[in-house]
Amino acid sequence: MNDDFIIDIWSDVVCPFCYLGTRQLAVALDDFEHRDRVMLRHRAFELDPHAKLAYDRPLEELVAAKYATPVSSIRVMHQRLENEARELGMTWSLETAQPTNTFDAHRVIALASTQGLGHEASERLFRAYFCEGELVSDHRRLNELAEEIGVRGVDALWESDAFTDTVRVDEAQAQELGITGVPSLLLDSRFMVVGAQGSEQVLNALQRAWARRAA
Repeated sequence: MNDDFIIDIWSDVVCPFCYLGTRQLAVALDDFEHRDRVMLRHRAFELDPHAKLAYDRPLEELVAAKYATPVSSIRVMHQRLENEARELGMTWSLETAQPTNTFDAHRVIALASTQGLGHEASERLFRAYFCEGELVSDHRRLNELAEEIGVRGVDALWESDAFTDTVRVDEAQAQELGITGVPSLLLDSRFMVVGAQGSEQVLNALQRAWARRAA
C-alpha cells in the first residue's frame, strides 16, 4: 500500500474539546507505528455560524446563559478544562478568551492547507484563542498569525470570497456524515472518533483502522 493514511479533522478553533482532542491525537500519533504514512486534513466546523465578531460579556457568562447554568458551575468546568490542557503541556486562560465568529479563521486554515501548513495554522489559531486571549476574527491579527507560520496571501482573503466555498463544503460534508459535535476524526475513511476521548483511545482507533486496511 502506497496511499496515505488520511485523518480528516473537523474542529473549530474556539472549541476547547477540539484543542484537547487534537493534542491527544498528536500524542497518539507519536506511538503509532505508521506515523510516517499519516496525512492530517483539517476540515471546517463552526460551533455557532451566527456568532458575532465580538461580545461585551466574558466567555463564562455567555456559556452560562446558553445552557441556563450558574456562572459558578461554568468556572468549575473551565478550571477542569484548563487542568486537562496543562496535562497535555498547554497553559490556557479561558478567563481572557474572546468569543467570536470563526468563519474567517477557517478560511485562513483552508488557505494554509493549500501551502502545506494547515496543521500549523490550526494549532496557531487554537493557541491564540485559548492561551493568548486573541480575537481570532480580527483580520489584522489573522494576517500576523498566519505570517508567523509562513502562510502567504492572507491579506488578499479580505478582498474576496476566496475559500468560502471550501469552508461550506467541509460543513456540508460534516452534515452528510451526521457530525453534530466536534472534534470528529475520520480515520482513513473507516473509523470515526468523536470528542476528546484520550490519547489511548485514539491510538486504539488508529490501530484498528490500519488493521482494517491491511485485512
